[in-house]
This record gives sequence, structure tokens and C-alpha cells, in this order.
Amino acid sequence: MLGIGCTKVDETVADKYAATDFYGTPQGADVALASIYAQVPGNWDGVGYAGADRGWYDLNSMSSDEQVVPHRTTGDWELDFARLYLRQWLPSESFINNTWNWLYKSIFTSNLAIDQLQKANADPAKIAEAKVSRAFFYYLLMDDFGNVPFYTDNNLTVDKIPQASRKDVYDFVVSELTANVDKLSATRGGAYYGRFNKWAGYALLAKVYLNAEVYTGTPKWAECIAACDKVTEGGFTLHSGVADANNTLGFKYYELFGDVCPDDETILAIYTKADVVGRNIFTVRSLGGTDGTAILGYGAWNGSVVLKDYVQKFADNDIRKRQFRYGANPFGPQPAGFINYSLDITSLDNPGAAPNDGARNQKFFPVTPRSSGGASNDFPIYRYADILLMKAECLLRSGGDATAANNLITQVRVRAGLAALPGTPTLDNIYDERGFELTWEGHRRQDMIRFGKFLLAHGLAPAADSHYLLFPLPTSALNANPLLTQNQGY
Repeated sequence: MLGIGCTKVDETVADKYAATDFYGTPQGADVALASIYAQVPGNWDGVGYAGADRGWYDLNSMSSDEQVVPHRTTGDWELDFARLYLRQWLPSESFINNTWNWLYKSIFTSNLAIDQLQKANADPAKIAEAKVSRAFFYYLLMDDFGNVPFYTDNNLTVDKIPQASRKDVYDFVVSELTANVDKLSATRGGAYYGRFNKWAGYALLAKVYLNAEVYTGTPKWAECIAACDKVTEGGFTLHSGVADANNTLGFKYYELFGDVCPDDETILAIYTKADVVGRNIFTVRSLGGTDGTAILGYGAWNGSVVLKDYVQKFADNDIRKRQFRYGANPFGPQPAGFINYSLDITSLDNPGAAPNDGARNQKFFPVTPRSSGGASNDFPIYRYADILLMKAECLLRSGGDATAANNLITQVRVRAGLAALPGTPTLDNIYDERGFELTWEGHRRQDMIRFGKFLLAHGLAPAADSHYLLFPLPTSALNANPLLTQNQGY
């Protein structure tokens, strides 16, 4: 009964801490940090960085040339995915609202954790980890939206949060990273799998510097190279790409996208266990329904496709081409009755694509536990292959050592079964190599913008106006905060 209570109220409760005591302990500090990292795995309703649908990953991947979910002639799938690919999105799109809400919830959670840790005089490394995590979320915001609401104190109502310029947010992110990255743990893997250690912090800083010219008008190529070199000090190497009969796609390379991302190459990953921590839907969303049943044992969604011009850029002897499933003799399993997907696709919206049109992607070939709701593949946010290509790009852009740049690119190409590029590499070579190596990992929109490709026609998408280089602020955010100004063109 609710009326029965304790009558001896002067006991000492040994397992109850004041907040300032609790968050100052190693266990308490980890609880504060766990509240931040809990925001990162993808899940339903557009939550998280990657793994589920209609969130940050879809917004940034399907607005590029690397994938799209077409409307089907059978009536399946709404038109909003096609609008992303065609650069016809609206401020009211669910992808935009979900991304905005997820990032600001993550920033609120980070602000709270930082406040808790600072008031408790917690380990400086743990405070630094919370600050680097917050900088990560602000980096994603300024990358997508430009000028955004900015706050570091949660004691503000939504309608009072000021809008900061993209450059001011950039300056804040750089300042937070440079002040805190060296305070982070240098431990790789183990308890730091999926967390910002020193090397993941420098990988994030390198990404910010790589795109500095887009954000501020001033390039930071030398600074990006220096940050890449700091990551290299962590002892990372490329994971093996040798043939492996035990791997579904035939090569050890695809271990990078399986159950646990190998820590020889993986710098920062998202831990996933379907129906427990996030989910990874990327292959089950791509395969046709009966293919899912035949290959995986459960129905698939018949959603995401890769257009013909993108697939055909890959050399036939490139092991990375095995991620694409199409034709009468596809890579991977070939059970009785498997679907022969056509590379040809002529419409995304009206009337849409036929059910079996478009290549499918199996890069994240589902690992257990798995179901029609998603699999347990972890997701690599930063990999060493990316660092090598970033440094090569900066060397070329800054007029540096082209031979050194080619050597970096060659490491990635040779692992994929290809020869070195002949002669001096070009920026277009690096752009293409980034597409080959990092497709479906969330980098493509950013790369297309930096290389001046984003507004050009590609696949079934016509050329686009320059205002599409930024997403619009959501209508709901404008309605809630009169201090905000919409991005130009919306």
C-alpha cells in the first residue's frame, strides 16, 4: 500500500551521493558521458548519426549521388527520398526536422554533462571528452545548416537562443577541439571503442579543417595535414583486403563493416546491437523483399538503390564493387530465386521505378542479431583510409609533394586490388577514390560540395541552384524562435 512508509528517517544512506560527489567519481563521469553517446546510434524516428532511416545519415547521403530510395510504380515509398536526391527538398521535410531535433537534443545533453562534470571537478579527460563530443554535434549542424542557434548553457528557452554565424560556430568548434583533444585518452579499443579518444578527436579536427574553406572562405590545408599526422601517430594501418572464403563478399575488407569494426583501421565507430543499441538497416532496406527472405531469412524493404552511372565508375577488378548487387550473376549469395536487379532506372518520382530497377548495396551485409527491422553491424564514422585520402587531397591543394600524395592514394587502391595511378594524381582522382572507398559512410555530400560537384547534374538529378548547398532551417524551428533567419532561397 502507498500509505506504508519508513518510520526511521535518521539512517545514513551509504549508496546515495550528492550530484557533485557522484559525477566526480570515475563511474559517475562515465554515466554523464554515456548520456551523450546514447544519442549517437541510429534508431527509429530519425534519431542518431547512422543506422536507421529519415535522420542525419539519409539527409546527407541521399542528397548526394551515392544512393536514393525511388518511388515505385507499385505505389511503394513516398516521394520525399526522391526529393532529396533531386535537390527539391522542403523546409518541412521529416529528414530535416529529425536531424535538427536530434542534434539539438544531443547538444542539450552535452551541455548538461559538461556542467555536471565541471561542478564535480571530474577528471579533466572526461570533461574534455564531453566538450569534444559537443563540438562534433555543432560541426554537423554548421555543415548542414550554416548559421545556427548557438548555446552552451541550458538555462535558455528556445525562443531566446541567438543565431550564430557559420564562421563563429566554426571558430568555436576549432577552439574547443584544439583546447581539449590532447587531454583525451590515447587508449584504442576496449572501453574506448565508440568513444572520442585522442585519435578520434584529431580525426574530427582534420575533418573540420578539411572543409574550412567551405565554412569560412579561408582554406586550412596545412592544419588538416598536421591533424592527419597526429592521427597517424596513433599507429593505425589499413585493414587487410586479402581474399577470404569465409566472408560473404569474398574479402577481409568487408570486416570493416561487420559486427565489430577492426581497430587497426577504425578510429571511431558506432556500436550497434539491433533492438538493444540502435540498428543498421542499410542492406535490409536496399534488398528486395523476396531477396531478403532467400538470402537473410526475413523480408527486406526494396528501398535504397545505386544508380547506374555511379556503379559503373568502379573498375570490375575493384573489390569494393562487390558491395553492389545486380545482374544475373551478382556478388554474394545466389540462392534459388534470387532477384536479377537491373542497373537501368529511368524515373525516381513520376511514375517512379519498377520494383527490381536499380543496383542494391550489401556493404553492411547483415550480422546477427538481425531481423527485418535491422541488423547489428557497427558503423565506422572515421577510418584511417579516409585520413590517408584527406592528407593526399590537402597536399595537392596546397601545392605540396604530389609523389607523397600519390603514395597515400596508392595504399588505398592497392588494398582494393587496383594499381597505382599513372603519373601525377589530380583532385578528380582523389574525388573519385573517396567515392570508391567511402561510399555509404556519410561523407559524400560534404565531398561533393568541397570539390564543386554538388550542384552539377548527375544520374537522374538535374543541375541545382546554389542555395541547395545548405539545408533550410526547419519550419518548426522558425516558428519557435523569432531570432532565427531562414537560409537564403527558402
